[in-house]
Amino acid sequence: MSPSKVALTHDGGHTTYGELADRVNRLAAELRRRGVDQGDRVAYLGPNHPAAVETFFAAGLIGAVYLPLNIRLSRPELDYIIADARPSVILEPSGEELPEAEPIDEPVTLDDLCLIMYTSGTTGRPKGAMLTHANLTWNVYNHLIDIDLRSDDVTLVTAPLFHIAALAQSYLPTMIKGGRAVIMPAFDADRVLELIEHERVTSMFGVPAMYTFIAQSARWPAADLSSLRLLECGGAPVPEPLIHTYQERGLTFLQGYGMTEAAPGVLYLPPQESVRKAGTAGVPAFFTDVRLDGGEILVQGPNVFAGYWGVDEPATEDGWFRSGDAAVQDEEGFYRVVDRIKDMIISGGENIYPAEVESALLTHPGIVDCAVVGVPDDRWGEVGKAFVVSTEPVDVLAHLDGRLARYKIPKYVEFVTALPRTASGKILRRELK
Repeated sequence: MSPSKVALTHDGGHTTYGELADRVNRLAAELRRRGVDQGDRVAYLGPNHPAAVETFFAAGLIGAVYLPLNIRLSRPELDYIIADARPSVILEPSGEELPEAEPIDEPVTLDDLCLIMYTSGTTGRPKGAMLTHANLTWNVYNHLIDIDLRSDDVTLVTAPLFHIAALAQSYLPTMIKGGRAVIMPAFDADRVLELIEHERVTSMFGVPAMYTFIAQSARWPAADLSSLRLLECGGAPVPEPLIHTYQERGLTFLQGYGMTEAAPGVLYLPPQESVRKAGTAGVPAFFTDVRLDGGEILVQGPNVFAGYWGVDEPATEDGWFRSGDAAVQDEEGFYRVVDRIKDMIISGGENIYPAEVESALLTHPGIVDCAVVGVPDDRWGEVGKAFVVSTEPVDVLAHLDGRLARYKIPKYVEFVTALPRTASGKILRRELK
């Protein structure tokens, strides 16, 4: 529809939609020439780069299955995923030009498998979530209904494209609308602010840790953020002080909630409610149903995945997927995601959600990052321990006194220089434990 419009910006260079379509077709033809067939897995191992989305579309064009690999994994971890998914080919970015090819028209249905994305594996071995073309299509519908993305939007893709949020929440909706995606090879807070100014970025997605680092950048106070319309945040519970930091700059900060298994969007906070309902993850996406069972979020809808690769047991119960996340719902139907159920601390029969304690800790100006985990206690069964990254001496317990119920205040505090995180920004609580 718009072959002359710029589709991608990367490392100062631009690719139009027409050029992208041509490059995708040539790559698809080369994959077919090398024997890749429908249903075969096509892996990509590399940083954020136009080659990642070219591989994604080229695999889809011939009915193959895209397999993005996390470059931050260790060799044994990658070996496990490769042995499990058995890709026919692994691609990485290259300057090689491919010969011209005739247009490819392979029948591909909505129910065909589009990609396998391995979960971050915060517990045990990672599992390959199988997402169909329908799953991704319905997720884009949800996104475009709930968020007013425009054809002239410029989206900064800074989260890793080997995770579902960057690919399906950030890149694909922008591409469907005919907007421009600015692809960063890796996250760097100062560089984010430079690109927002230089490229006149209008929207971006990030996990809470990314937005924290951006606000802590020396460039933040003077940065020109006038082009920004939409800031989306997800991947972990969002501390309210962080939301207010961005709202104080006049920015619309939208918290959402999703998971790889839902392609990924589940809950969205409508822009018009971003101030009044700050701290909630919003309401269910238009074509998605959500309910609570014992406080656990259950999800149903056409965006919910087809199951895990190589696992025979059904991943859903009557179409409902159990998220493992706990939430509460207010009288207006807005959900507040409180934590992973497995991360909940039970102390003397009382439930403590680490995210709530962490949010209270982050109201202290000297605390820049923190995490709370449960540790054994002879008297209470379990108590909280806080790991704190601070820029100054902080009396943590005094700061929390009066802000939280006494049983929620951690019994132990340890000051550290950094917290262990997955590539998607989630805290690796098992390492802290």
